[in-house]
Formats: sequence, C-alpha cells, structure tokens
Amino acid sequence: MVAHIETVAFQGVEARPVDVQVQISSGVPAFTVVGLADKAVGESRERVRAALSAIGLGLPPKRITVNLAPADLPKEGSHYDLPIALALLVAMDVLPAQELEKFVVIGELSLDGAINAVAGALPAAIGANARGRGLICPKDCGPEAAWAGMGEENPGGILAPLSIIQLINHFKGTQVLSEPAPMKAMEMGALPDLRDVKGQESAKRALEVAAAGGHNMLMVGPPGSGKSMLAARLPGILPPLSPREMLELSMINSIAGELTTKGMARRRPFRTPHHSASMPALIGGGLRARPGEVSLAHHGVLFLDELPEFPRQVLDSLRQPLETGQAVVARVNAHVSYPARFQLVAAMNPCRCGYASDAARACARVPRCMGDYQAKLSGPLLDRIDIHIEVPPVSPADLSLPPPAEGSAEVARRVARARDMQAARALGGADQGLNATMEGERLEKIAAPDAAGRALLTQAAERMGLTARGYHRVMRVARTLADLEGRDGVGRLHVAEALAYREPIAQRLGDVA
Repeated sequence: MVAHIETVAFQGVEARPVDVQVQISSGVPAFTVVGLADKAVGESRERVRAALSAIGLGLPPKRITVNLAPADLPKEGSHYDLPIALALLVAMDVLPAQELEKFVVIGELSLDGAINAVAGALPAAIGANARGRGLICPKDCGPEAAWAGMGEENPGGILAPLSIIQLINHFKGTQVLSEPAPMKAMEMGALPDLRDVKGQESAKRALEVAAAGGHNMLMVGPPGSGKSMLAARLPGILPPLSPREMLELSMINSIAGELTTKGMARRRPFRTPHHSASMPALIGGGLRARPGEVSLAHHGVLFLDELPEFPRQVLDSLRQPLETGQAVVARVNAHVSYPARFQLVAAMNPCRCGYASDAARACARVPRCMGDYQAKLSGPLLDRIDIHIEVPPVSPADLSLPPPAEGSAEVARRVARARDMQAARALGGADQGLNATMEGERLEKIAAPDAAGRALLTQAAERMGLTARGYHRVMRVARTLADLEGRDGVGRLHVAEALAYREPIAQRLGDVA
C-alpha cells in the first residue's frame, strides 16, 4: 500500500502541487526520502521520527520510502515535515486516508510534536482553494491562510492545529478544531507629513507628480538639502492598497516569511536597502531564490539613497524589473519569477564630496569628480527614470518660516483624484492604469498632446537628444500633469513642465562632458 498526502512546492508566488507518497515494505530497516529534496527536506526524517516518538508512536522496523512527486521539481524548505508525518500515519493505519485526501498539508515539526510556523501559507491556501481542497497548516499560520477565503464548494476548510496530537484527535473524533479567523488589516501609525518640509517647493511639486502617476524619480542635491526627508513623505501621499494589490503583496511577503501575525498592511511598502546590498538581496535569489527588495516593494516605493554608491552591476540589474514589472531569477533547473511593479525613488549628491555647486566648499577635483561620480550611473538606467529634479540647499530664511499651510493630506487628495481619472480610463488594466505603465497604442491615444504641445515635444526631443523611451516618458508625465489639473487633454504647458523634469541631470552631464 502507498499512502498519498498533497503538499506544495513554491516557484515564485505560485504553489505547485506535490504528491507525498509513503510506502512501508519489508526489508532492512531504513528511512529514505527521494524526489529532488534539499537538505532541509532530507533532515525531516529525524524531525518526523522524534515527533511521532514524542506522542507515543514508533516507526515500524521496516523499509520506509518517501517519494516527493514530481521527481524533477526541486523541493525546498521545512514545510514538508507535516505531510510526510501524516502520510506515514496513513500508511500505519493510524489516520483515515479518505479524510486527508481533502486537504493540502504544510508545516514544520518540533521534536516534541508541536507544529511550527512556515513561510508561504497564503499562496498555499490560494492554491488549495483553486483545486477544491482544504488546508492543514500550523496554528500561527491559520489567520494568514484564512484570509484567502475558502469557497462554499470547498468542504475541507482550514485546520490549524498547535500539535500533531491535536490533528490526530480531530480526525479520530475526540477533539474538534475550529476554523481560524482571517487576519485583519494592520493598524498603522502616522506617517511623516510634508508640512515638516520647509522650502523646496519645486521638489514637493515633483513628488506630487511622481505619486499621481507612479513615476520613477531621481533627486540630486548637496548633503542636508532634504532629499531623504522628501522621499520618506512619499508614502503619506500615496493611496492605500486596493484589496487586489494587498493580496498580491501579501503573497510575496508570505513567501519571504515577512507576513507578521499583527495583520496585513493596507499601506504601500517603502523599502530602503543600504547601498551595500548585493544583487540577490535587491533583485532576488540566493540559495532558495527568495524575493528581493524590488519584489517586497511591489505596488510601493523602492528608495535608493546615495544611488552612485551602489555597485554598478547591481544598479543595472534594475533595468529589466523597471521595464517589465517582473524580477526573474534564473537557475540551471528553473526560472523563478516574482512580481516587481515598484516605483523607484533615488537620491544622490552631485559629486562624492557633495558640494560641486558651492565653490567655497567644493573639493579641488571639481568638476572632474562630478563627472567620475555621475558616470557610475548608466545611461539606460537614467533613461528609465521619468523625473529628474534638482534639490538645492535650503536657505536659513526658509528654515525660519512657520510650517507651510499645505501638508500631506491636501496633496494626497489631489493625488487620489488624479489616480481616479487614470483608473476610469484603464477599464481594468494593470496597476489600475497608472500613467507610468502606459505604452503602445494606448499611450498615443491617451497621452498625445495637442498640436502646440506636439511641436514643443518634437523640438525639445531633438535638442535634448531624447531616446524613444525618454520621449514616451515625457508624454506619460505630461498626461499626469493634465490629470492633476483635471484636464481631458494634454497641452503645451504640461509638455513644457514634463520636459523640465528631464533637464537638470541631462544638463549637468552635458556640462561635465
């Protein structure tokens, strides 16, 4: 007899079904796990043996073979412990096979028989529900899995036992496990307010435009001019996550093991990796191909401070996710893809010393140091950034003024109205139809300027040497400017302001050359 229990293997955010097959046969006593299992899965033998011994069940002195099918699919992680243990109990006639056929099982076992939390409960629950099965998971993962919502056609539901003995008692009928309540949205504290920023009206305007259209943004200015302060206030003017976006982000966080028991966040993520971050940390990868910062910032903001201090190879690896909204981790035996539709906000000094524009404080290598410093950024990467804004030093006169009357709440309302216009045009398109994602025929139809705007754009594109990508990104920003004003068409003034947002960094690089 061969016992079968279904579990999952994670490829990106997809939970692929895995059949755990256990056979107990006569022969020399042995416990073998096959099916392209990694070390964590292979070590499950000892955890399963100890957990069953803790509840008074010993393994028979026979040959035990565990096969994880399909055999060519890599199996990684400790969540195979519980399905292997349950398949053994079915093979030993301790549990009924027909009852367990209704469930997908994940969970890690402690040596005392307790079931520990594992990553990936939410995508496992969604995958189980799609196949008409229930889910057995650790108690700590129950609220996360319940958020997936099991349909009425799914009789299994969700079982979240604290230990393996509770699960045995449930199927024996001596104990009833209640279904866990879904995880609620997390209560979040107040965000930094734009009212704290004095001066920098041009930069605040650019920040509003970036938020309204989901545009990538680069701020260039000397130390202490407020670049990081401005970036930290971007989440406060962005709308909350929609239910669809919250589910997508929560699946990524679940795979990464970052979905806390406090609840799911309605607020858009704001990720700030240090410039020493490696490529696997930023894009994804590592031993088990985990999601990187670009995926953890999905539907949110990735802020890279001191942009030229990042290794050039790491920065250039951002080009593909910025263009496609996907982070692909290539391996010899598999390609893992994670969603990565994020908004890039970056900050940098004009040179290493930071004072290239201040003759009194600049180092002796200006302007050569400015050229060397900015040359670390490749042209293709800069071409993918819609808004380039110069952030000058704040004067003492600005600092002595009272706080501005307009704060994040007022700006957030304008951003929300602009995004509502984009959503109304999108008719169910990706990312609620944000202007930053428009392309092709849709871009020409929605963002095409009037005759005067088209003439200005053509003339400026030739003078500034804009690429085709840069030309289209100017059109997208101009469309966002029109949305902020509530206009149906894109005019010459909108094109002029959009062109100004590409001028500062291009002008500086041109001067250095």
